[in-house]
Amino acid sequence: MNAEQLGLGLTAQEIAFVRKSLGREPNETEWSIIDAEWSEHSSYKSSRGLLKLFPTTGKRVVLGPGYDAGVVDVGDGYVVTLHIESHNHPSAVDPYGGASTGIGGVLRDILSVASRPIALVDILRFGLIEKSGHSRWLLKNVVRGIADYGNCVGVPTVAGEIEFDDSFERNCLVDVACVGLGRKEDLILGEAKAPGDVLVLIGGSTGRDGIKGATFASKNLKEDAASERSSVQVPDPFMKKLLLDSILEIIANRGDVRGMKDLGGGGLSTALSEVASKGGTGVDVELKRVRLREDDMSPTEIMISESQERMLLVLPPGTDGGKGVISVLEKYGVPHSVIGKVTSTPKLVLRWDGRVVADLPASLVTDAPLIDWPYSKPASPRVAPRPAARRDEPSLDDALLALLSSPNIASKRWVYQQYDHEVGVRTVVKPGQADAAVLRLPNGRFLAIKGDGNSRHAALDPYAGAAGCVAEACRNVVAVGAEPIALVDHLQSGDPSDPGVYWAFRENLRGMADYCKAFGLPVVGGKVSFYNEDSATGRAIKPSPIALVVGLVSAEANIRTMGFKREGDSVVVVGETMLEMAGSELSSRFPKSVSLPSQSPRVDAGQDLKTCQAVLHLIQKGLVDAVHDCSSGGLGVALAEMAISGALGAKVDLSLAPSTCRRTLETAFSESHGRFVVSGRDAAAITSSLRDARVPHAVVGKVGGSSLSLSAGRSPVATVGVSSMRSKWEGAIPELMD
Repeated sequence: MNAEQLGLGLTAQEIAFVRKSLGREPNETEWSIIDAEWSEHSSYKSSRGLLKLFPTTGKRVVLGPGYDAGVVDVGDGYVVTLHIESHNHPSAVDPYGGASTGIGGVLRDILSVASRPIALVDILRFGLIEKSGHSRWLLKNVVRGIADYGNCVGVPTVAGEIEFDDSFERNCLVDVACVGLGRKEDLILGEAKAPGDVLVLIGGSTGRDGIKGATFASKNLKEDAASERSSVQVPDPFMKKLLLDSILEIIANRGDVRGMKDLGGGGLSTALSEVASKGGTGVDVELKRVRLREDDMSPTEIMISESQERMLLVLPPGTDGGKGVISVLEKYGVPHSVIGKVTSTPKLVLRWDGRVVADLPASLVTDAPLIDWPYSKPASPRVAPRPAARRDEPSLDDALLALLSSPNIASKRWVYQQYDHEVGVRTVVKPGQADAAVLRLPNGRFLAIKGDGNSRHAALDPYAGAAGCVAEACRNVVAVGAEPIALVDHLQSGDPSDPGVYWAFRENLRGMADYCKAFGLPVVGGKVSFYNEDSATGRAIKPSPIALVVGLVSAEANIRTMGFKREGDSVVVVGETMLEMAGSELSSRFPKSVSLPSQSPRVDAGQDLKTCQAVLHLIQKGLVDAVHDCSSGGLGVALAEMAISGALGAKVDLSLAPSTCRRTLETAFSESHGRFVVSGRDAAAITSSLRDARVPHAVVGKVGGSSLSLSAGRSPVATVGVSSMRSKWEGAIPELMD
């Protein structure tokens, strides 16, 4: 059959390009391989050219984008590896299996560079669980899938973030990131450089699950999403545990592995073509040697299956694969088979019982032509001004309790209590205690991890909203006492052929890149996910950029949590609050309470860098004991969370906070970037340090009592008991999910 008869995801221009490049009509297997590798999911053809805007080098960067994981030097010969993946479409169809296999894939990415996975992070997006039973079902089963898989393989899920918005009702987003730990000298790359080396496929057998998974993820979700169930892979965490343990023992024994590659999106099509292309070589493979779960599979099905728990090893020739690699696999009962060899001819040659069934240049398969979609800024709706004072404005205490019970702000304990976040004994700061997770490293340092995003801000101002994701993740890492050292990004949008969607994507990317350059933060990897759109309604998700930042804490004494620590400590606001209410949680819960027009939060990377350095200096000098960033819900929610976490109240005068807002409600709940709340004993020393750093700040109150009492000068505006706040904050999501 020709391309038009096969129902491929390729465009007419791409089909013509392939025919011209080869000078012939490819066969079914060849077309299917190209279709898998040229899918948006695998090729990044709509974004690859733009991703060059990211800064990717730095003093700690060992390996940047382009491989299975980024690698960062953390000192004394140790490296930390990072990768982020999404399983959005599979999770919308099968939330348990989709989320589980997302975890499995990102673990293999970390393992593929010869590092031990030490922590998982999940960043999730769902519809409004207050209104939608479907979204509650998705949330329940996604969390269960992540928990079951992570708990089975013994890798802790230590941090995460969840956002709820009606744009995710049909297209939930399931982002999973993994952090690994290794030695610099042990690193292995996914490339085949030496002709004569052998290709060994290890792990699970190959079946029909996940066929065309990459193509499925590269188009809008169908109205009848359940019809795509066969495109979702089947998880096997027990085989993953065997894979993980055997590979780590091979690395520890200095086993002679020349290259290693995860079989993820695109399956063998992607793995074989990419190791050859990266190494400047070719491969010759006998598909009859691939272990099958179903005996009647065709060469085409074998090549595009995305069955889980499979990896490709490149080993030196010889029966033991070099230094006992095969014997270690046999010790752990990991199935394996030699399926081919590396060649000097840069081609992907596939055989079926000796007969050539595909013969393609490796570079043709891996280098899909770029697409430069048209883009244009959508027209902004006209918003009529609203007077500053209204009769329907909520009281500040009512607004605070309403925000604390909003699923976007409320405690996520219902989620993380299902995860094992302590396995591996590295976890120092656990979920809910601070703004970021903190893990112990073997060299005496500590690693902070946090991922952040805000789709409301990114929809209103794609440039500033995406930059704000980076800003918030950096603040969260700084709040636990860590210096940000690297970032992986994830950009998620609707159909790129829509000029408005593609414009917003470009602005997201540009905003993140500019912020990272100005802040001095290298991007070592990332992910792009398009087609998060419902084909039945044509409705796309809001642009959803994610920034996952890691940072280093130099000593355990510098680790900070958010809870107030002592009666009598001074409460200090660092940074300036501005009238930036658009996209805020307050404007969502009480839309008539916000003065219009109002802008969404802007960022100033230069000022943020000064502020973050100033807060780190306070921590390192031992001047502050509790640190929390201001983000969703603003200053009011930050104070409430510090009180809840520390089981201590505070008296705070909001009129003292550096602010350009005219109304107390907006000072309390604006979501301006670049702000922290800190507390400590010596107010004079804290303010002196901040004054020297030229950072806006003010002492606004004292810790103490059992209530959070807020005033505006001499006028009290709210007094809410810590126990009442805790009840609202902790009870909101469990009540909805019961």
